[in-house]
Amino acid sequence: MTTSPDVPPLAVHNVVQAAEALRESGLRLSTPRRLVLEALFAADGPVAASDLARDLAIDESSVYRNLEVLEHHGLVRHVHLGHSAGLYTLVSEDEVEYLYCERCAKVTTVTPAQLDSVRKRIHREFGFTARFAHFPIVGLCEDCAADR
Repeated sequence: MTTSPDVPPLAVHNVVQAAEALRESGLRLSTPRRLVLEALFAADGPVAASDLARDLAIDESSVYRNLEVLEHHGLVRHVHLGHSAGLYTLVSEDEVEYLYCERCAKVTTVTPAQLDSVRKRIHREFGFTARFAHFPIVGLCEDCAADR
């Protein structure tokens, strides 16, 4: 998932802490922003802005604007899994990266440390520091690879 590169991630545990963090940054907690935060805290994983808009009965452009504000303040990240629209989730203390099966759409969540050997090899061979949070590693899961 991405965030503005100059904004440190800000993990909070509930809507009250998120509201306090926003107020400390000079922002207010509008009703749509509160509803978006509540929905993100209630979600089981990353969610699409269009789903939030539908479920909350809020204009989709308002949902996107609020997600952008939350992302620029380090509270929210987004990820692109497959060919779908970006998905949004709260920043957590335990950051994750993703593996995505392009055949069955299975998403595997891994810790960044689990991909460090891959990251080191890419850096060693290409001088590039890779991240797999915004765009996952795409390929075939074990079951789909066995079916081929």
